[in-house]
Amino acid sequence: MLSALAFLTVAGGARRPDERTLAWFPVVGAVLGGAISLVWLGSDELWPAAVAAAVVVAADLGLTGLLHADGLADSADGLLPHLPPERRLAVMSAPDVGGFALAVVPAVLLLRWSALATGAVPALALVAVWAASRTVVAAVPALVPYAREQGLASAFLAGARTRFLAWLAPAGVVLAIAAGWLGIVALVALVGASAAVVALARRRIGGFTGDVLGAVVLVGETAALLALAVDR
Repeated sequence: MLSALAFLTVAGGARRPDERTLAWFPVVGAVLGGAISLVWLGSDELWPAAVAAAVVVAADLGLTGLLHADGLADSADGLLPHLPPERRLAVMSAPDVGGFALAVVPAVLLLRWSALATGAVPALALVAVWAASRTVVAAVPALVPYAREQGLASAFLAGARTRFLAWLAPAGVVLAIAAGWLGIVALVALVGASAAVVALARRRIGGFTGDVLGAVVLVGETAALLALAVDR
């Protein structure tokens, strides 16, 4: 578990991921979601919803060490522009940030903030959403080839199992308890948005990378938050 905690968050120390790391992704997601939900509850007591939502978005970025935001930025620059296939992976590896990243990352963060600022997203739902997003990420390596010969995600590829998707069932139950039928819609939105990111990566670069997994987390969670914030 500590290797998954170290990989997905700023906690856990400098541990090298291995084939067992993926098995703990859903658990670490739930722990991270629990921490974020506590921040949400505490912030909501101190500030108006708009400020509390900004604190939650910032806390999530801080606790994850901007890992997923960096993945989303690199994925936007590599997958969205019109580029030759052989250039896309090189662009995603470059340390600089392009125009697509500068548009996509703020847009996604703004959508997350807007959804939370409605005050309609239950704190308990964050635990399930954060766990579900990491569950999907844990299953991607078993469904889609790795696009690089070596990279950030190569250390734990041997641990990929589609059985991790079974974690989506308890996540759905928690979402249904927290938000009723909108909770189920949120789970479907999360899986659908995540699948769309993976499908785009498969088409453009032949598979996934660590950056793509980061994009899957942020895009999937944001889709779920938007579903939970629907005006009933």
